[in-house]
Amino acid sequence: MPGDPIVKEEVKKSLSRRTFMGTAASTAFAFKMVPSRVLGRNAPSNKLNIAVIGVGGRGGANLRGVKSENIVALCDVDMERARNGIKRNPQAKVYRDFRVMLDKQRDIDAVIISTPDHTHYTAAMAAMERGKHVYCEKPLAHSIYEVRKLTEAARKYKVATQMGNQGHSSEHIRLCCEWIWDGAIGNVHQVYAWSDRPMGGYAFPSGLPRPKDTPQVPDTLNWDLWLGPVQYRRYHPIYAPIYWRGWLDFGTGALGDMGCHILDPAFWALKLGSPVSVEANTSYNPNPEFWMSCLASSRSPKEEIPKYLDELRQETYPVASIVHYEFPARGDMPPVKLTWFDGGMLPPRPEGMAKGHGGNGAFIIGDKGVIHHGSHGANGCRIIPESKMREYLSKLPPKTIKRVKGHHQDWIDACKGGDPASSNFYYGGPLTEMVLLGTIAMRVPEEKLLWDSEKMEFTNSKKANELIKPVYRKGWTL
Repeated sequence: MPGDPIVKEEVKKSLSRRTFMGTAASTAFAFKMVPSRVLGRNAPSNKLNIAVIGVGGRGGANLRGVKSENIVALCDVDMERARNGIKRNPQAKVYRDFRVMLDKQRDIDAVIISTPDHTHYTAAMAAMERGKHVYCEKPLAHSIYEVRKLTEAARKYKVATQMGNQGHSSEHIRLCCEWIWDGAIGNVHQVYAWSDRPMGGYAFPSGLPRPKDTPQVPDTLNWDLWLGPVQYRRYHPIYAPIYWRGWLDFGTGALGDMGCHILDPAFWALKLGSPVSVEANTSYNPNPEFWMSCLASSRSPKEEIPKYLDELRQETYPVASIVHYEFPARGDMPPVKLTWFDGGMLPPRPEGMAKGHGGNGAFIIGDKGVIHHGSHGANGCRIIPESKMREYLSKLPPKTIKRVKGHHQDWIDACKGGDPASSNFYYGGPLTEMVLLGTIAMRVPEEKLLWDSEKMEFTNSKKANELIKPVYRKGWTL
């Protein structure tokens, strides 16, 4: 709970006056659509049989989130990382390869995917093709093509889905939307968002060349399965199990890591959809070893920097970036310019705001005021300056968005026939696409890329189009 007492009180009040969307009739219809195998196997308890792919890291939190259900299978390529999860769920069968698990264990109703970004698609698609409900961590996939295919698959296979941007189930993001829809800050033309990643928070390496040494693969890790669909490279601890987010082949950088959290409120409240253009400015700061090698060399550092930076750009995301999105008018909402900052870069502070942006957050700027919020579901959202916040508290709008009991529970309820989860793939897919357009712009910097969402292509960049769909290695399919 954020420290602001005004928002604290508003959140507290909301718990006693929730507004639910939908009717009894629509809920009954949704209930009938659930396969009888889900409802009948564990009657009368009606618990889901859940498998978790990726047990360490986020997998531990996801296991806690669904502890009310039956955990029947655990899958991880790293037995050391999975050790605690396996120990706490001794009844679950253990696998290394999710493809083997899904083929062998037929009692699975739903699957949670907590793997690195580059294997989200293959695991989620394999589960949905077998009729399993899917919860997948953010970002939904590693590429725009993969995201689009997963969104289409959710419709095709009629399974319950949820993306793991946990703040989407919070009270704060609902308040943020309701305030904006009520006209609290007027028409919004500008959004600034920022993150202290990759250097802040759970930091990860960026702006690095590929390591040349080749340490031995730990006995507990199946490196080939960890790589999954991406092109083979030698193992190094700078990739797995922790630091994969900054590498182009495995992660999606600071924007991919945090964008689905920080940009979620603006995307929902402003009904942004797809941008028409995206442009990025990036910074790669050569590491100290590079500068030491230049000092030891008779050649000028200026002669070596271009080649060195090209090597960095082929391997990792930048150490800092600014990404500019442009969105067209949507209904009665005006065009919006959204700017993303990371790596220590920050937007200008609005008038009336005290010093200190915080490590992650956004300013949603209207012609009548500004909303400032943190990460994960508009955490701590408030109108600034303080005088406007206090004035607005006396005339708060009604609660029009359904409140949920939690992100995992929202998905569990959907699996059992309730309303679709609020960050299902129909919502989470387009949100992730917007984020990933920015990561592509980082790889084609200083060019304004024009995006045609319907055709899923850039109309002015062959290089950018080559980054929409990945090339999988032999043995994996797309």
